[in-house]
Amino acid sequence: MRAAIIADIHGNADALEAVLRDARQQGAERLIVNGDVVNRGPDSVQVLEALLAQPSVQFTLGNHDDLLRLWQARSDALPAEWFADPFWGATDWSARQLQDAGLLEVPAAWPMAITLEVPGLPLVQVAHGTAEHYRESLSEKTAPERVRALATQSGAGVLVGSHIHRPAQARVAGTLVLNTGAVGAPANGDPRAQYLLLSAEPGGWRPELRAVPYDRSGVLRRFETSGLLDTGLSAEIFRDEVITARSLYTPYWQWTEDRGLPRTPASWQTFLDTAAPEMM
Repeated sequence: MRAAIIADIHGNADALEAVLRDARQQGAERLIVNGDVVNRGPDSVQVLEALLAQPSVQFTLGNHDDLLRLWQARSDALPAEWFADPFWGATDWSARQLQDAGLLEVPAAWPMAITLEVPGLPLVQVAHGTAEHYRESLSEKTAPERVRALATQSGAGVLVGSHIHRPAQARVAGTLVLNTGAVGAPANGDPRAQYLLLSAEPGGWRPELRAVPYDRSGVLRRFETSGLLDTGLSAEIFRDEVITARSLYTPYWQWTEDRGLPRTPASWQTFLDTAAPEMM
């Protein structure tokens, strides 16, 4: 059995198409979508429709899949001041796109984690973050005691996460820890669409972290033609992350929090001039 585990597509239809094509060529028999299908990019509706049409597809819930539902419901799980802040324009735009297409509530049925079971091989647990929270990161940097706890709770010998937008493979506290990397918005400096191919073999699970080239000009053009870029600063940052293949949004958010600054074009430019060069 060979499974393609993909995640963090983030509304990038061209990256998704490249990965699905590559997975078919590699003989993948199962497709697991490990969260964050939507938001950030211009193609949330197209990407979700394409994945729902795939045979034998399974989903886990990602934080952005949940965020759009919470946003549109004006949930009190989100800070009330966000709803009046123009910085959240891209999120509002994406939520409305999904609602208009009748797809906003689809992720409500997705579980936090799923398991892969093959007789004679270790159990594999797949979650966007971890089975406990979709924002918890999983990589070679995860503390051994945390990995032991997750493995004990699940009975898994292999833990697969996503969320951090970079691939990872390590053995931590006796458990194989894998991260899929991101299909649509990598943050490791490699602009290719990245995913995990996991093969069941007599000697155990064989992971392959794959990176698939694709033409980014289409998705970058749709940031402008779709109207997404007109929503303001956050859309500009999401576009720049596709261009640079670096995490910009999260460091910028933390930078403004640390300094008590509003998230505005002026502070974004200051961030680019002072803090961002150190990240490149």
